[in-house]
Amino acid sequence: MTAFVPFIVLLVGAAACVIDLRTRHIPNALTFGTALAALLYHTVAGGLDGFLASAGGWFVGAALFFIPFALGGLGAGDVKLLAALGAWLGPRDAVWLALYTAIAGGVLAIVVGLSHQYLRQAFSNVWLLLTHWRARGLAPHPDLTLNGAKGPRLAYGAAIFSGTVVTLWLR
Repeated sequence: MTAFVPFIVLLVGAAACVIDLRTRHIPNALTFGTALAALLYHTVAGGLDGFLASAGGWFVGAALFFIPFALGGLGAGDVKLLAALGAWLGPRDAVWLALYTAIAGGVLAIVVGLSHQYLRQAFSNVWLLLTHWRARGLAPHPDLTLNGAKGPRLAYGAAIFSGTVVTLWLR
C-alpha cells in the first residue's frame, strides 16, 4: 500500500470528525465520494484483486456497524463512514478499524457521561437495554435509540477518527 492511502484515510477521517463535531451529521457526499474514490483507485492500482479488496473492505466496514445502527445506537453516517474507510483499507484493516473505533467510542461515552453528569444514567440505560434484549430479543428499545434518547449525544465521527489513527499506527 502506498503512502497515499493512509494520507487519504486520515484526511477523510479528520474531515468527518470535524463535521460531525460541528453538525452531528456526516454527509453522504463525503462517505459515498470516499467509497467511490477508493473503489476506483484500488481498481486502477490493482485490477480485479484491488477492486475485490476494496469492495470487501467496504462490505466488512458496513456489516460490522450495521447491527448497532439497526438497534438505533449509531447513525447511518457512522456506518457509511466506517464502510468508506474500510474500502480504502481493505477487509482485514476494516475489522481492526471497527474494533479500535468501538473502544474509542466507549472511552468517549464515559468522558461525555462524566462531563454531563450522566454516567450513572448511562449505565442504568445499558442495564435496561440488556434486560430488554433478554426479554424481547435483539430489537431497539423505543426510549434508548438515537431518536428517543434524552441524554447527551456523541459525535461518533471522533471515535471513528481515533480508531483510524490507531489502526494506521499499529499496522
